[in-house]
Amino acid sequence: MTDTAEAVLHDGTTIPITIQGNGRALIVPARITPYLPQEAETMRRWGADPDLGPTLVNGLARSNRVVVADYEGHRMAHPAPDSLTPGNVSADFLAIADAADARTFAYYGYSWLALCGLQLAIRSDRLWALAMGGYPPRDGPYESMLAVTRAAHSMATQSANLVPSPATAAEPGDWDSVPVQTNEAQTRQFVTLYEALQDFDDSSASVPRDLPRLAFAGADDRIDYGPAWGNVHVKIGEPLALHKQTLIEAGWDVQVLPGLNHVSAMHSSVVLPILDDWLRKVAGGTMKR
Repeated sequence: MTDTAEAVLHDGTTIPITIQGNGRALIVPARITPYLPQEAETMRRWGADPDLGPTLVNGLARSNRVVVADYEGHRMAHPAPDSLTPGNVSADFLAIADAADARTFAYYGYSWLALCGLQLAIRSDRLWALAMGGYPPRDGPYESMLAVTRAAHSMATQSANLVPSPATAAEPGDWDSVPVQTNEAQTRQFVTLYEALQDFDDSSASVPRDLPRLAFAGADDRIDYGPAWGNVHVKIGEPLALHKQTLIEAGWDVQVLPGLNHVSAMHSSVVLPILDDWLRKVAGGTMKR
């Protein structure tokens, strides 16, 4: 059975929500709207999984009440350039939970949406589980991501003043040749987010000790940006592997996935079995509230 709802976010915009399955609530910020065939084919050429959202949600809904909201898609359509702070992002996900009548909930996010889950966990006692993919909970790349988002914002600002020219198709994997296709407001909201996180010390983040937590990433998850981006290196798999034992001792379940990078570790064929097995395990050991 599938239900729908909508939530009003911190900036007054409204996000649609889809609720599927039965069981304990699990918020998944994902796109379940199918991509156009050409878009899907381009994603596959770059190693991405265009069927990620539907596959993940359908699989997880077998044992969870999955609350789906395409938060990234919503923010690209309705940017919050001056207010996308960690506190406001957390408030947005609590509003999504309220709209779905989920007093307590688990949360899964990948990449920057994993970061959002960590911020939510230190601001609210309503989570019964937290799963982070593609972003380390210790020694996260906050400084390097601020540099990348500032570069993207600068490019978006400059391109707004240029006469459009025919685009040259970039070769898969050649990130430096990919033009910035987002506008000034879209990119500035992420500058706002990462600027607000520069003083955040994830080594002392006050995540509840008894909260079940999972972190996973590809061992080869590292993106090296070229001169146009300031020669920035965004390291994700390396710090997760480096701090694996410390994180385990702090109560995290940690998986470093051999041979996978940021894109391949996001595939539904990778994520679904990890999440499904882990959520089934921790749901049996957490108090139902």
